[in-house]
Amino acid sequence: MVSELTDGVRVSVECFYLEDQSAPEESRWAYAYRVTIANESDRTVQLLRRHWLITNELAEVTEVHGEGVVGEQPVIEPGEAHTYTSGAVLKTETGTMEGAYEMIDPGGARFRVSIPRFALGRRLLH
Repeated sequence: MVSELTDGVRVSVECFYLEDQSAPEESRWAYAYRVTIANESDRTVQLLRRHWLITNELAEVTEVHGEGVVGEQPVIEPGEAHTYTSGAVLKTETGTMEGAYEMIDPGGARFRVSIPRFALGRRLLH
């Protein structure tokens, strides 16, 4: 698991190889990742948008932008956390993911929270 704290918001990520959804003979490696966003600040925050950079072992980068996470724009009170699970499919066995969330506080101030880089690779996960 990797973890990073930005402006009082801690993002922790744990990754899992999905053997039953992978087909290496077809250049398909599937991974799930569980993200926990913990509000360690003294203000309420809301996650508005996400931005991911997914890099495979050929150094090909896929950017993913969108509103919220898995259809939600969670409000996270001080001392609380929001956890969700999502997934990614690579055409190579290994890669990395990293990115940022756009957040907003009750005063309307928007800020970015880093998603730490984490490795995708079944050999790395055993």
